[in-house]
Amino acid sequence: EEITAHSSNVSSLVLGKSSGRLLATGGDDCRVNIWSVNKPNCIMSLTGHTTPIESLQINTNEELIVAGSQSGSIRVWDLEAAKILRTLLGHKANICSLDFHPFGSFVASGSSDTNIKLWDVRRKGCVFRYKGHTQAVRCLRFSPDGKWLASAADDHTVKLWDLAAGKIMFEFTGHAGPVNVVEFHPNEYLLASGSSDRTVRFWDLEKFQVVSCIEEEATPVRCVLFNPDGCCLYSGFQDSLRVYGWEPERCFDVVLVNWGKVADLSICNNQLIGVSFAQSTVSSFVVDLSRVTKSGSIPHGLIRDDKPLVQPTPSGSSLRRIYDRPSTSCSKPQRVKHNSESERRSPNSEDDQDEKESKAEIQNPEDYKEIFQPKNAISRTPPRNSEPFPAPPEDEPVTAKEAVKPNQAVEAQSPLPKQELVLQRPPIASSTPVTRAEPSVIPAARNEPIGLKASDFLPAVKTQSQTELVDEEAMSQIRKGHETMCVVLTSRHKNLDTVRAVWSTGDIKARIFLLLLVSQNSVDSAVAINDLSVVVDLLNIVNQKASLWKLDLCTIVLPQIEKLLQSKYESYVQTGCTSLKLILQRFLPLITDILAAPPSVGVDITREERLHKCKLCYKQLKNISNIVKNKSGLSGRHGSAFRELHLLMAVLE
Repeated sequence: EEITAHSSNVSSLVLGKSSGRLLATGGDDCRVNIWSVNKPNCIMSLTGHTTPIESLQINTNEELIVAGSQSGSIRVWDLEAAKILRTLLGHKANICSLDFHPFGSFVASGSSDTNIKLWDVRRKGCVFRYKGHTQAVRCLRFSPDGKWLASAADDHTVKLWDLAAGKIMFEFTGHAGPVNVVEFHPNEYLLASGSSDRTVRFWDLEKFQVVSCIEEEATPVRCVLFNPDGCCLYSGFQDSLRVYGWEPERCFDVVLVNWGKVADLSICNNQLIGVSFAQSTVSSFVVDLSRVTKSGSIPHGLIRDDKPLVQPTPSGSSLRRIYDRPSTSCSKPQRVKHNSESERRSPNSEDDQDEKESKAEIQNPEDYKEIFQPKNAISRTPPRNSEPFPAPPEDEPVTAKEAVKPNQAVEAQSPLPKQELVLQRPPIASSTPVTRAEPSVIPAARNEPIGLKASDFLPAVKTQSQTELVDEEAMSQIRKGHETMCVVLTSRHKNLDTVRAVWSTGDIKARIFLLLLVSQNSVDSAVAINDLSVVVDLLNIVNQKASLWKLDLCTIVLPQIEKLLQSKYESYVQTGCTSLKLILQRFLPLITDILAAPPSVGVDITREERLHKCKLCYKQLKNISNIVKNKSGLSGRHGSAFRELHLLMAVLE
């Protein structure tokens, strides 16, 4: 099937890997058009780029799309909401490759400037920059467990990067030409790469060595894709599809397909979909995989004649290590919420202008609703009785009114008879106090105190006729908690006086250091403030200026961060996550390097002090890593923050 995708030449395209029917094309007209593979009409047109589109990628859920342009700018769109999500600037040359993190809101980009950047889509910033390639980076792929990033480049190399450490793990050499594509095995520690030298190489990611090399007399390898169960590899050449095994190396089948220079492959319903483009036309082709040989002892030409034929390893019984995937996936990135002016503000005003000029024009409302709207409907449909009700995707505060739904909703979610669902409410005029369950997480934004009502401070009415209250009795009830409240406010006042006294002397670093010493109940301090609210206020100041952080400060702050991460207050947890992320990014590589260094010769007091601080920080980080790991399965904003921290702390495991 052929479609005219753009008014000018098509420069890039990509298939959605989930449904197999979503197609995105980028053209020299600076537009990104969204199509359904089996329909001729454009669903949506995305504008905003000012130069031709060089690279495209769709996330796993087919809800987000990222496009890189010739000028080096990157734009992320939300397909369901039909709007621009982020504009990312930083590359100095055209974008050659893009990929979404499998279960986090991160995007990796490779450019002709030889740099690889890891972007946080929510916070609109570059997390890491990976330098090592000497020519354009043509392909990027995240590992299935989200811990590694593989890159293929025109410098004939494939590099494997550790995302947590921000360093290269290994460089695979052997290709004699530019490497066009790279792909991880869905289960095993195995990597496949295809090159313009007409070879497909398989790399062992445990032993860091080549497993096999398959060379064809065909054209350069343009795209590769593992079968979902990992039994074979599909390789796209010009006008042909080849099916490979790697132990031993062999070609199981060759399918002649008149697709020209195939650009991308996808699998859906046991069908392989291939797409190619020429000028302004995009063509799609379908191969029935039920008629393709994926294994067997009669290959289409052995690559090595000196090796005996051995049946390929059955799927699921791999000799290699298997990826350790997280127990809870969060592949759906959170919607970006602009909660404050600082979050709404871009790094510069040009970004705001770019996002205002970016549009998502829905060309075909019927197809748009058919493809994107059902996802929202399904996610909001109550599950079956046998399934647990899923947690909400956002950490929104739930009021008492929202907690109890109409009877119809209760019936749909509970198998109990209707008469058992009637809520037994206590009489309004009751002398027995009602115990309320305090929420496990107290939201940062709330309009009233948690668990308090005005009626709690008034004496209960014992009978219906006793409606008038004596003034003395009412006052005695109100004064019940007065003394306790006075004690709390007096303690808070003393703490603030201490803060003011320290703040009035010394520079900013001395102020923060002394105050944190006080909050730590230091022996040298005259007054000990054991109040996490003071620590939160101080950390919110320090977090705004990263240059204030020193190793001494880390040793003092980390025990407080451990408390904040376990707090029931949402604002405390957010502050703790922000501070911990700053420490991990700035000091974790230093700590690990110093601890791994050989002992020095002679007496070096400064080095010994630094080593002692690093050991202390490392021990504290190990304790915190257990908390982060346990909380990484949460949903919503908190879960996403803890998963990001867990990724940064992977080097500690």
